[in-house]
Amino acid sequence: MMLTNPVLFSVILMSVLCLFKLNVIISLIIAAIAGGLLAGMPIDKIMDILIGGMGGNAETALSYILLGALAAAIHKTGLATILSREIANKIKGKRTALLVLIAIISCFSQNLIPVHIAFIPILIPPLLSVMNRLKIDRRGAACALTFGLKAPYVALPVGFGLIFHGIIADEMTANGMYMAKTAVWKGMWFPGLGMIIGLLVAIFISYRKPREYNTLDIIESKNECSKEFIKFSSKHMVALLGALAALIIQIMIESLPLGAIVGLMIMIIFRAIKWSDIDELMSSGIGMMGFIAFVMLVASGYANVIRETGGVEALVNAAASIMAGSKLIAAVVMILLGLIITMGIGTSFGTIPIIAVIYVPLCLKMGFSPIATAVMIGTAAALGDAGSPASDSTLGPTSGLNADGQHDHIWDTCVPTFLHYNIPLVIFGVIGAMIF
Repeated sequence: MMLTNPVLFSVILMSVLCLFKLNVIISLIIAAIAGGLLAGMPIDKIMDILIGGMGGNAETALSYILLGALAAAIHKTGLATILSREIANKIKGKRTALLVLIAIISCFSQNLIPVHIAFIPILIPPLLSVMNRLKIDRRGAACALTFGLKAPYVALPVGFGLIFHGIIADEMTANGMYMAKTAVWKGMWFPGLGMIIGLLVAIFISYRKPREYNTLDIIESKNECSKEFIKFSSKHMVALLGALAALIIQIMIESLPLGAIVGLMIMIIFRAIKWSDIDELMSSGIGMMGFIAFVMLVASGYANVIRETGGVEALVNAAASIMAGSKLIAAVVMILLGLIITMGIGTSFGTIPIIAVIYVPLCLKMGFSPIATAVMIGTAAALGDAGSPASDSTLGPTSGLNADGQHDHIWDTCVPTFLHYNIPLVIFGVIGAMIF
């Protein structure tokens, strides 16, 4: 039976535990143990696999902590306050315009300035007081942020999207169906269109009503500069140079941790930040991004256990038996399977190699074109990234929106993004698979 499949059971258990507000890390560990036991694995082996697999996201975890420290340093200079003030002046009380602007800035973090979620703890906390005055429902802001973190790499072959599309093409080719990296976008723009519809529904319909929040902003209260009018000065220029250096090193050397360290050193050497403030900045970085870092570590271990259970292959094989030769049923089943797998693993990029091994032979057998196959693989992989408690596309928005403790990760980020993006992704992914 499908319900006895260790992957399906584990993912459902993890989701239910998170919905009941059990800590995400504990939920992942319990779900990993449950899935492993159901697969007949000894508990000591499960824990060894879990812990051994945590190293898969070690660089990502270190990157987030160091980027958090860099964000805290930029914030301490008052640069973020200046930026938020300028945004507030431009918006002039227009709630919807602010959400659209947040979505646009978030999109740029995937391609124009590919820093992924690192901009969130820099930009969002100073804007919370503005959002509170405008009575913006932060669930709408979470949807705007997650849209920008996902839609560009789903639809566009630039920045992180080039990496995502490249993995799809490489894995398809490796499994017997040639696909050019430059051709993946010809199908993936269609699921991206579905995400745009989801964003518009979230901003203009679902979360349009005003929502009250307390005016206390913990992040702002800790900033010694926030009580006075801040003018752009040399230390703000140094902060910009530090951020720019971090970006350049990330692009040229492909090392986020090194980029963050260099950015911090530039700010310290040129005295934008005092030497005595380093410990405080590291503590702030851990406070801002440390939880995300640990979740990513445990999520990597969880994914390792899920793969070792053998349940992924069994799940897909069971699904294949109900396709009955129908392309429509096949498209629906394969895309929904991707949702289950990615919800558990929490990374769309890491899901592609897992599902492509089985999807490509199935698509060849069912007569799907390469573009249609790319759409199904890309959509299936991207699905769970919105709504997964262990995804950086949900953890990132929560890290900024919950800076004052008034935004719940599961009910205010994961559930809204799941509803507004996974539903249109399923619909547009299935349609795309049928028309391309």
